[in-house]
Amino acid sequence: MEHYHIAIIGAGPGGYVAAIHAAKSGLKVALIEKDKVGGACYNVGCIPSKIMLEHSKLVQEIRRGTDWGITVPTIDIDFPKLMQRKDAVVAELLDNIEGFIESAQITMYRGEASVTAERKVMVGEEALTADHVILATGSRPFVPPFKGIETANYYTTDTFFSIEKLPKQLTIIGGGVIAIEMAFALAPMGTKVTVLNHSQDILQTEEPDARPIIRQRMAQLGIELVTDFTFEEIRNDEIHTSKGVFTYENLLFATGRRPNTQIAEALELKMDGRLIAVNNHYETSIPSIFAIGDLVGGFQLAHSASAEGVHAVDYILGKHPRVINQQVIPRCVYTHPEIATFGMLEHEAPADAIVTKMYLPTNPKALLEGNIQGFMKFVASPEGDIYGACVVGDGATEMINAMLACKIAGGSVKDLARMVFPHPTVSEHIGDAARAVFGKAIHLKA
Repeated sequence: MEHYHIAIIGAGPGGYVAAIHAAKSGLKVALIEKDKVGGACYNVGCIPSKIMLEHSKLVQEIRRGTDWGITVPTIDIDFPKLMQRKDAVVAELLDNIEGFIESAQITMYRGEASVTAERKVMVGEEALTADHVILATGSRPFVPPFKGIETANYYTTDTFFSIEKLPKQLTIIGGGVIAIEMAFALAPMGTKVTVLNHSQDILQTEEPDARPIIRQRMAQLGIELVTDFTFEEIRNDEIHTSKGVFTYENLLFATGRRPNTQIAEALELKMDGRLIAVNNHYETSIPSIFAIGDLVGGFQLAHSASAEGVHAVDYILGKHPRVINQQVIPRCVYTHPEIATFGMLEHEAPADAIVTKMYLPTNPKALLEGNIQGFMKFVASPEGDIYGACVVGDGATEMINAMLACKIAGGSVKDLARMVFPHPTVSEHIGDAARAVFGKAIHLKA
């Protein structure tokens, strides 16, 4: 029976990153995966959805060129070819991950795993033992138990990315990040999209000031948004609600995910609601068994899972890593425009916090590019400490990193205000938003 320093169950962004980090730290590592490496993120989540969003963004840019005077007679969507490109990009990324795992000399086991409290792992007929086990089994789509759901035909994110034809019509149930991103991915390509969200607003975990901009853009794209109602029944391709009946041709549930905790239940680990209870270093109620990613609290994000995996390995190595600060984990929404946030939102900040917001229409680069929907925002202390920040606009998920890097390095908005940004760039608005904390913004009318 082979023995390892660490056995990691699940090869998604949390598991494979933890495995490579452990192997490159000198540990003997076993990595177990029952399906494809990359997990939901690479196969049925963030990567395929972002590829489709890039296709959608390109269509919108072509149409914008027409408005400027660059005439394109027609836009023909070869949807099967676009999906072939999606598959090719995903395949290349998965090949890369397989190569990283192999070059790190990690032993890969294929199959469904079970584990005992004594850290004996079974994969089919194969058995192995380990000093430590990290559970990184991810999550699965959640479909609410609506009346009539058992007879309805519908997609989840596990099945939607295998479609071969561009839907003429798509109804999306949900109002979170995945639901709204998928609406933006399909509507510009000609799909008539309806979003049904029973809550009062969309993107309720995100920056409140960004939501009106996204709702306005959805309306411009012809996306029908229905909110604040009660679901009653699904019957004969009809969704009956307190606001009326909505007929659909294709139905996508984007209503969140639930953790895959079957292994935890077999181990009788202590739970925290649906999640596995862990300490600050991701160790479960059984010593030397750890859990990361969608199995535990915090953000359900790929980069968060990767950070947790690295942290758990460093803790096992005795490096005494700092507890991961949730305030410095960026949150991203890849709509058009994008939303990127870290730290406190305005309503979460102390009463004496200074909030500044610089709108993109006053930025020369944003104006010449035609990407003026959005803003830069800081939430800071009167002394300039950064509580949080938000960027809404084209490329927001890249620009947020400059603001976050300053905070992590111990800097303040004073440092960003002193920084010389190249001109013209959209990111130079970061410096102006920082100066605004002290009432010294250049491109802001009194």
